Amino acid sequence: MTQLDRRFLLALAASASALGLGGCVGRDAPVVAAAPAAVPAAQTAAVGAPVGAPGDFASMYGEMKDGKFTVPAVKQSDLSPAFRRTRVAYAGKEAPGTVVIDPAAHYLYLVENGGTAMRYGVGVGREGFAWSGDATVNSKQEWPDWYPPKEMLARRPELAKQMSQLQSGLGMAGGASNPLGARAHYLYQGKVDTLYRIHGTNEPWTIGQSVSSGCIRMVNQDVMDLYNRTSLGSKVVVLGSAQPAPVKVAAAAH
Repeated sequence: MTQLDRRFLLALAASASALGLGGCVGRDAPVVAAAPAAVPAAQTAAVGAPVGAPGDFASMYGEMKDGKFTVPAVKQSDLSPAFRRTRVAYAGKEAPGTVVIDPAAHYLYLVENGGTAMRYGVGVGREGFAWSGDATVNSKQEWPDWYPPKEMLARRPELAKQMSQLQSGLGMAGGASNPLGARAHYLYQGKVDTLYRIHGTNEPWTIGQSVSSGCIRMVNQDVMDLYNRTSLGSKVVVLGSAQPAPVKVAAAAH
C-alpha cells in the first residue's frame, strides 16, 4: 500500500469517528501500542479448553489467492496466539451454526456439533460495543464495496475524489485496500438493519484490541473461513458488555 493510500484510509476512519456514524470502517491512527494480554480478562462461561492440536499457522494465515485479489500472509508477530483460530470445548445452549460474539473478551464463536465451537479472535470498534442482542445474517458479501455516508462526503469533499460511481451509489469498490476487508456479514433483526457488521481487516495487529472505529473485525483469513461455514439466516448472538476505553495500536512497518 502506498503512503498516499494509507493517509487516505486513515482520514476515512477519522471522519467516521468524528461523525459518530454507525457504519463500519476499519482504520486507526498509529500511536504507541499496548501489548495484547496472553489470556483475555473476560471469557464466555460456556467455553472450555482447546480441542486437539493447534492448527498450522502458515496453513491458516498464509497468503491466499481469492479471485482477482491476493490476501497477504499474516506475520506471527502481528497475531497473538491467544487470538488465533482455535477449536474449543463449548457447553452453551446455542444450537450448532449459531455465531456468538463476546465483545469484552474479543472473541467470536461458531457453535458446532458435538460440544465444540470454532473460536476466532476479533478486534472491536466503538460501534461493536453499541449494540447487543439476537440477529440473523441477512447478507454476505465477498470483497464488499463501502459506501461512505453523504454526511461524511459533505464534511470532507476531498474524499469524493477517491470514490467512484458503483451500482449502489458513490463508494469505494471492494478490494485489497478496502477497509471492510475480504468478506462482510450484515446483521438484521427481521427486516431492520442493526448496522452491526462482521468484516475483515487489513490490520491483523488490531485483533484482540478495542479500537476507535468499526464493528467486529477479523483477520481476512478468519473472516473468509467464517464466511464459508455460515449461511444466510444464521443466528447471531451478541453478548452485552461495558465498553472499555479504546486501545489504539501502533502500525508495524508493513
